[in-house]
Amino acid sequence: MAELPELSLPEDPKLAQNITHFARALRKAGLPIGPGRVVDAVEAVAAAGFTSRQDFYWTLHACFVSKPEHRVVFTQVFRLYWRDPRFLERMMAALLPAIKGVQEEQAAKPGEKRAAEALLDGANQDIDAPESVEDESTEIEIDAALTISSDERLRSLDFEQMSTDEVARAKKILAQISLPVQPMLSRRLMAAKQGDRADWRRTFREAARRGGDIQSIARAKRRHRWPNLVVICDISGSMSHYSRIVLHFLHAVANAKGAGWARVHGFTFGTRLTNITRHMATRDVDAALAAAGAEAQDWEGGTRIGACLHEFNRDWSRRVMGQGAVVLLITDGLDRDDPKALAHEMQRLHLSARRLIWLNPLLRWDGFAAKAQGIRAMLPHVDSFRAGHSIASLEDLAAVISRPEDSGEKARLLSQMGSQT
Repeated sequence: MAELPELSLPEDPKLAQNITHFARALRKAGLPIGPGRVVDAVEAVAAAGFTSRQDFYWTLHACFVSKPEHRVVFTQVFRLYWRDPRFLERMMAALLPAIKGVQEEQAAKPGEKRAAEALLDGANQDIDAPESVEDESTEIEIDAALTISSDERLRSLDFEQMSTDEVARAKKILAQISLPVQPMLSRRLMAAKQGDRADWRRTFREAARRGGDIQSIARAKRRHRWPNLVVICDISGSMSHYSRIVLHFLHAVANAKGAGWARVHGFTFGTRLTNITRHMATRDVDAALAAAGAEAQDWEGGTRIGACLHEFNRDWSRRVMGQGAVVLLITDGLDRDDPKALAHEMQRLHLSARRLIWLNPLLRWDGFAAKAQGIRAMLPHVDSFRAGHSIASLEDLAAVISRPEDSGEKARLLSQMGSQT
């Protein structure tokens, strides 16, 4: 049997054991960490030493963090695992049932709940039902008639704030939401006894069969047809967490029967444009998104909105936008390319679409303002500007997608832009 080389460990073997448990917590929180990275981390700490907390943090960071979106989760798990008592107390409180008004309410930052669940996995099962302290002098009455259910709370929760369990529940809810659309009147006619116009061609054809006698005038009316839905979704690093959940929703829309859409076309972009329409037609959502992720090589990378929209307008616009398509553009609008070129491509896209709706997760902030150059260049060329960060925001989209008068937050932000110039 081949002998494996011995692993060089630091002087204190408990530190190596703690790093191993820390890596397991990171893996539970969603970071792709295997045994090789654990070995590298132990050897790196042995080489760098353990004299400074900051040096120790960055040594482990270099070994375990490979993507920008992993930094937040790593930081929260590091604080919780390597003994930040106040942070541990707050995360324990986040996993316990709380009475409104009794303890301080504080929204969890991105990644905090996933970090808490990863390190306290199984511990909260023992503390979900704390023992009540009987006090004859104090009596607390709780009226639960107006409390919000867990599903209602989940609907308003930011996708970035969700734990792994909440993300799974959110995907099930989104799969049940429909995205209805009103039919459009076509230029083509169809036979109808109570039609609003005369069909002279059919009338003369019937008369010719009877020797030229016109016995009745055939009637016709305009046909109804369904528009296409075109989804252009940003999958760059700043949008990847939102994009994954939104694509689950759009997969359900693409595979829903009787939803009204003629066809659903899907595109993703980061640094380049990728057509994922055929993948979204796959019935199994996991297989569909896995295939789409494999084809989109720029997932969780940079952002070039203007260049990708130029590619769409040049190569795909005439193919998928010729039937009065409704376009959903899902991006945060943070682009560093030329804003004039971006505005030009947005104008072309707007003119080709029946309706252009922009979903931006940054709109969840109450103090959001159109300060970024990319957002200021894009905003004038959309019909509606709406948030896209939660289940409730997507439910609102389903309610207003067929309302041409709905502009969302566009008018308010344009007025702010006008006052700032």
